[in-house]
Amino acid sequence: MTTKKSKSNATGPDGNSTSQTLLKPAKKTSIGARIRTYFLTGLVVAAPIGITLYLTRWFVEVVDEWFMPLIPEAYRPENYLSISIPGLGLLVALVVLTLLGALTANFFGRQVLSLGERIVERMPVVRTVYGALKQIFETVLAQSTTSFRDVGLIEYPRKGLYALVFVTTTTKGEVASRVPDGTELVSVFLPTTPNPTSGFLLFVPKTDIQILDMSVEEAAKLVISAGLVVPGEAEPAEVSGKKLSNPVAEA
Repeated sequence: MTTKKSKSNATGPDGNSTSQTLLKPAKKTSIGARIRTYFLTGLVVAAPIGITLYLTRWFVEVVDEWFMPLIPEAYRPENYLSISIPGLGLLVALVVLTLLGALTANFFGRQVLSLGERIVERMPVVRTVYGALKQIFETVLAQSTTSFRDVGLIEYPRKGLYALVFVTTTTKGEVASRVPDGTELVSVFLPTTPNPTSGFLLFVPKTDIQILDMSVEEAAKLVISAGLVVPGEAEPAEVSGKKLSNPVAEA
C-alpha cells in the first residue's frame, strides 16, 4: 500500500507557502532612513536647548542695553577687566525695580507717584496708553492667585466642536449687567495655535464650561504643539471633581 507524502510546503492564506513565509528575511532599514531618523532625533533634542539659550541671551542683551547707561562709565567692569560681563544690566534692573517698589510703598513715594499720574492724565494720548497698561498689570498682579489657574473646555465655534480656554475670573461690570436673566458669566481667554499669546476674550456662561484637571502649562504645550503633546490622561477614579458642569448632560 502506498501512502501519499504530506506536502511540507503548506499554502498560507496569502497563497505563499508557509516555509517561504517563515524563511523570508526581515526588511532591512536603509542607511538613508537611519540617517534621517538620527537627524530628526538630534533636532528634537537640540532645538529646545538652542532656542532657550538664544531667547535667554536675547533677553539679557536687551535688558543690558536698557539699564547699562545707568552705570557711570568709570564704574563699568569692562574698564578693569579684559572682557565684558553679560547680565550686569539685568542685575541693575532688579536693584532699580526693588528700590522703586520700596520707595512707592511709603507716604512720600505715593505722593510723588500721584503727582506724576496727575501730570500724565493731562496728556491726551499718553494717558490712554498709561491707563490701559496700569490696569492690566494691576489686575494680573492683584489676581495672581486666581488668574489663568484653570483650564476649561467649551463648545466653540459651534456645537459639537470643542476648544481649550484659560479661565481668568468671573465677569463683572457692565458686561455682566447687560446679560439677560442674570446668567453668570466667566471671562475666558481662547488661545490660538501655535501662538498662545494671541487669542480671543470670551464671556461664557458658567454652566457651559467644563474645568479640566490639566495645568495651564500642560494646556499651553497642547496648544503650541497643535495637539501633538498630550498630557497624561487621568483615570476616572483620579478625577478631582473640579468640573463646574457638563453642558452636554444639562442640555
